[in-house]
Amino acid sequence: MVELDFDIRDEQFGDRREVWQVNAAAFGRSDEADLVDRLRDEGVVLLSLVAELRGQIVGHILFSRMFIETAQGTLSAVSLAPMAVRSSHQRRQVGSYLVRHGLDRLRARGERIVIVLGHKDYYPRFGFAAAKARYLSSPFPSDAFMALELSEGALSEVRGPVRYPAAFGL
Repeated sequence: MVELDFDIRDEQFGDRREVWQVNAAAFGRSDEADLVDRLRDEGVVLLSLVAELRGQIVGHILFSRMFIETAQGTLSAVSLAPMAVRSSHQRRQVGSYLVRHGLDRLRARGERIVIVLGHKDYYPRFGFAAAKARYLSSPFPSDAFMALELSEGALSEVRGPVRYPAAFGL
């Protein structure tokens, strides 16, 4: 078992500037960092976690409320976006622990479906699959648009377009 040299905790108000910096640096632009701010302003953040090492934030993950519009009505889901790790700490399990910890917390809260637009070789290790999202319509490439059932069968018979928070600008 790998011993962690970082702690995962809930983001605090005082972390916002450093969280912005982590996201901007990880993506090489401010778009994702600004998205985090807009999601906070919109009031749709469900969970925001940071990975901290000796007082420095080295990773961040955010989960927000989104919806799936079905013929039977609107279904709540969760968007995983963004997830960022400082380049100096990549390939050290920081991102993996953020994702797993976040999914465990969401499962404990009773959330059933998580959607991610992400790398097809990274997110499947957590159970995300493009096949699970095949009946959900989105503006994204099908191989990068993935879903995860936190509750077995949560996506059975679910068909329809996804509706992201306005902060995503879709």
